[in-house]
Amino acid sequence: MLFAAEDFFRWQPHPEIWVLVLGLVGLYTYAVRSLGPRAVRAGEPVATAAQKRWFALGIALLWIAADYPMHDVGEQYLYSVHMFQHMMLAFFIPPVMLLATPEWLARLVIGNGNLGRWFLKLARPVPAAIVFNAVQLLTHWSVVVNASVENGLLHYALHTVVVITAFAVWMPVVSPLPELRTTVPAQCVHLFLISIVPTVPAAWLALADGVLYDVYDQPARLWGISATHDQQLAGLIMKLGGGMFLWLIIIVLFFRWSGKQDHGTTARRAVVAEDGSVSVEGPPALTYEEVTEAFERAAPAPREPAP
Repeated sequence: MLFAAEDFFRWQPHPEIWVLVLGLVGLYTYAVRSLGPRAVRAGEPVATAAQKRWFALGIALLWIAADYPMHDVGEQYLYSVHMFQHMMLAFFIPPVMLLATPEWLARLVIGNGNLGRWFLKLARPVPAAIVFNAVQLLTHWSVVVNASVENGLLHYALHTVVVITAFAVWMPVVSPLPELRTTVPAQCVHLFLISIVPTVPAAWLALADGVLYDVYDQPARLWGISATHDQQLAGLIMKLGGGMFLWLIIIVLFFRWSGKQDHGTTARRAVVAEDGSVSVEGPPALTYEEVTEAFERAAPAPREPAP
């Protein structure tokens, strides 16, 4: 449905989003208050303060991405806003919500049923990256975009698929389940591979001469942005915004891991005992005798020939 230019930001209610947001808040509150105390050991927190803050942030991001005005502007007028909405659903909200989820709650939600087992199989680096990138390519195909904008049910279904596959692809990095988290170097490689494939549709959007999505080629233009410029801006958001976000996480993960490695191998500290004696704790320093012994084991000295 199209409106006159002065009605671009006319408020439109989305009760289905309100029900979703309030339902998630209610379920999280019920789980933490009623189920959590029976699921954790005595003395362990049901949910940490940090997890609760992550949940509040995740709910806020979900509401912004799915409700007025982002949903309405992105669906009816500007594909660049629609692209940023997809970025929030795929790159921002899933890792935040995973950080908000305690381990016991994640195991409860996934369960032992067939759907849970299939999700756990999907939430591995290789299958998750393949499916996630395939969904990213599919949802930027012009036929799919044009159809989804004109069909509300298809639009929400595609968003659901995007979110589910995004949760799976983030599980190796920030999963509440320790057994699904990979090593930090593997996480960096995983995120690097995820950042490469979306550059294909991003370049396609940024470099295309004509309008790829007819549904966004409307006479009324918000902020005077042409359909071609809107399309190019969407490509830049996908390529630069998404790529920079993933690369920032890679850099943070790498330097944190590198710092821990250095600390674990070189950190030594002096400890004063109650009797006044001083000792040094930490990895012992190598001695000349230990180094010599190691070289001799690796390359023993040649024996002198028998007379």
